[in-house]
Amino acid sequence: MNITLRQLTYFRSLATHHNFGRAAEAVHVSQPALSVQIREMEQALGGQLVERRARDVALTPFGRLVLAQTDKVLGEVQTLKDLARWNGGLSGELRLGIIPTIAPYLLPQALGAIRAEDIGLVVQVQESKTARLLEDLQAGRLDAVVLALPMESEKGLEVAPLFEDRFVLAGSAARIAALSGREDSLRPDHLGPETLLLLEDGHCLTDQALEVCGQARDHGQIDMGASSLSTLSRLVAAGFGLTLLPELAVGREAAGLVLRRFGGEEPSRQVALVRRASSLDDGWFRTLAQILARAGQEITEEVRATL
Repeated sequence: MNITLRQLTYFRSLATHHNFGRAAEAVHVSQPALSVQIREMEQALGGQLVERRARDVALTPFGRLVLAQTDKVLGEVQTLKDLARWNGGLSGELRLGIIPTIAPYLLPQALGAIRAEDIGLVVQVQESKTARLLEDLQAGRLDAVVLALPMESEKGLEVAPLFEDRFVLAGSAARIAALSGREDSLRPDHLGPETLLLLEDGHCLTDQALEVCGQARDHGQIDMGASSLSTLSRLVAAGFGLTLLPELAVGREAAGLVLRRFGGEEPSRQVALVRRASSLDDGWFRTLAQILARAGQEITEEVRATL
């Protein structure tokens, strides 16, 4: 019996995507090439790994057992790769993923802090939405990711909370003036008929805003179309509606906006650093978390001191 790491990688991709085409695309091979490798793996093991259906595949009971062992083997292989890249703590090359609603606001200060501490670290940054980052983290394409909690699943992951990022209400002068007299009791779920502008679907910031405002996606007064916080801020400044702006972004995106804090307990998001629990950690994760936490806290505390 001869099972290759390539076959294990292709099988895990197929188990993740439940479709030969999507699985092949994820590992950058043709669909026929992936299919051949899965067939050869089944022949070598003497059992069917997947049930082939019209539009997708499902793991057989035998396939689920093999997948559990596959994850262990590929995890150990990734650890060997990490050993070759890390040398004495936070040094070498770090592949860091970060969501778009955090990256442009946290990274400049955080990367400056890394350089200031004279850490021998080359940082490669990938900016993407939460689901894609977690997929790449689990696959070993990233070492750690910065995102906003909660996640759908923390299985097999180590999570280090970094800092609290509160939301403030943002709008044009006219829009905010219309809320006059409600400042002390202003709550995100009491915005009334005001149009709420949010990022396009798929951003966790949109999910969080909808939750704290107690609104559904199909609410008539909610417009989810902006692709970035910069675009969203400019639309709001032009008077097209209100939005919830994280403190982290206030310094860069508040031009032309009037900002108000909510009364009572302020809505917020928890920013965290996440890594695979199985990955090598000789102290780099804690050191990086401390740097990111300090940078985020400095930014948000400066905003709270002036707003």
